[in-house]
Amino acid sequence: MQLAVLRERHPEERRVALSPSHVKSLIETGWDVRVESGAGGHAGWSDADYQHAGAKIESDRVALLEEARCVVKVRPPSLGPDGGNEVDGLPEGSILVSFLSPGTPEELPERLAARRISALAMERIPRTTRAQRMDALSSQATAAGYRAVLLAATHLPRFFPMLTTAAGTIRPARVTVLGAGVAGLQAIATARRLGAVVQGYDIRAAAAEQVRSLGATFLEEEEEELPEGAEAEGGYARALEESERDRQLSFLGRHLPKADVIITTAQIPGRAAPVLVTRSMVEAMTPGSVVMDLAGETGGNCELSVAGQVVVHEGVTILAPVDLPSGLAQHTSQMLGTNVSALLALLVHDGELKLDLEDDIIDHVLVTHEGSVRISG
Repeated sequence: MQLAVLRERHPEERRVALSPSHVKSLIETGWDVRVESGAGGHAGWSDADYQHAGAKIESDRVALLEEARCVVKVRPPSLGPDGGNEVDGLPEGSILVSFLSPGTPEELPERLAARRISALAMERIPRTTRAQRMDALSSQATAAGYRAVLLAATHLPRFFPMLTTAAGTIRPARVTVLGAGVAGLQAIATARRLGAVVQGYDIRAAAAEQVRSLGATFLEEEEEELPEGAEAEGGYARALEESERDRQLSFLGRHLPKADVIITTAQIPGRAAPVLVTRSMVEAMTPGSVVMDLAGETGGNCELSVAGQVVVHEGVTILAPVDLPSGLAQHTSQMLGTNVSALLALLVHDGELKLDLEDDIIDHVLVTHEGSVRISG
């Protein structure tokens, strides 16, 4: 069971799919692990660290992949020209484990299927108790929520905590977090630790208790009823009907302009991110305020967001970073390695590599198999 760990070619990606400690554990369970030279460099691990863990280091990617049965990486394989055409370099009939969305070409699944690649998408891990250790979206969202607050604080020309000084008292920053999933809750906790006054908002009624448990206020009004059945499968929010969206935007429009920092985390699996912060809301904010949009890669929660860019509109800074987890490469690689290793364990049966389509987790994450696209969109 030869496993290849690839070095990421994307210029902004610093993570690696497996850390040396995960490699060591996999070797102990029967895997023959080979690591592309430099794969862990940005995350703080040298080739020697992987060799000490028992892996073989290969600088020639063609040689590395020649006999690989399974390939692991972080970002989806590129189709070129930037980063080269990684899909055509994958061994035919092999297994690929990586993230496959968002921001990837529509033709990627078809190209993988054409090479008979069995592609397992880490973002499709179901949110069930059995799959919890494999939940890569949650592990990486933890880092995104944390870094979002730190990045917002560096752009805000004001303090986060209340300060009492000889020069007077500085009021604390007001932070509003939209979406109380993993990233949103981590953002709330981090902003609170920095001393801000924090509000959280989510259309799911169950989120109110989670927001309050972190010491934040849940943004609501007595006359504002949350949509019924707003929670979809997997704990995500569902898409709202037009009338519900209108009520939501009207409600948010009365509250968001008061914030010094708005952090948005709302996403709907398989669909464009909902717009929660409109141009008029931004224009009503105090100059110097910050909007941090974590949904930039799927269209953005702010009407003025541009993925990967910083936009300043009437004095308000709007950021839509696409690489937040990568900025904490060592810890996020450790967390992702745990997720990937747990999924790899499902592929081994009696010492043999096998995809069990009767397994609900494998069935859920297997995007392409035996020349066909099983899951699209």
